[in-house]
Amino acid sequence: MGIEPDKEGLKALEDRIAALKGTQLPEAREDEHYSQAHLGWRMVIELVAGILIGFGIGYGLDWLLGTLPLFLVLFILVGLAAGIKTMMRTASEIQDDQLAHAARTRKDEVHTDRQKKDE
Repeated sequence: MGIEPDKEGLKALEDRIAALKGTQLPEAREDEHYSQAHLGWRMVIELVAGILIGFGIGYGLDWLLGTLPLFLVLFILVGLAAGIKTMMRTASEIQDDQLAHAARTRKDEVHTDRQKKDE
């Protein structure tokens, strides 16, 4: 009486639709504002920690040796340099992560474009 649907063709079409929907799902990520604030605070804490550790070592050496401003100033500067170095390493890690994410996104876009051309 009626035309029977092609079950294999419908199954193939459903699979293709599901595959395309899977490629278009937004990726789960943290709130951008929270992520950037977290990274900013991490860098500030690294800098301040370096300075405070330098202050503690310098003040302790000056107290032991009786040369109050000498080692205090010297180790504060060393702590500042260490804090800046740590901040720069963190910034480099963040940049590497962002570049890797951009490359993955671009690769996925190229792969999707090729699939569309093949169809």
